[in-house]
Amino acid sequence: MTTPAAATSLDADEERVTRAQRLLIHLGAALVARPFDTGTHDKLRAFLDEDAEPVLASLAVLRRRPEAELRHRVAELTGHNLRAAGGTA
Repeated sequence: MTTPAAATSLDADEERVTRAQRLLIHLGAALVARPFDTGTHDKLRAFLDEDAEPVLASLAVLRRRPEAELRHRVAELTGHNLRAAGGTA
């Protein structure tokens, strides 16, 4: 069975931010579970040194999108139509 999101792919900024979010959640959980694991610290340092700047730039691009565009994009990716602002979900 194909999900609605499979038909629509993420753009470059969405992909970059999504990948970074998943990585950071994973690293955060690893730090909680094993706070002194040097491998986890190395991965976090590498992200901050190499990838954080472009991710933050992509996040800024996404945050500048108008609400109507964001709602349309969410509808595309999820296959749901969101009601206008002020309505009930």
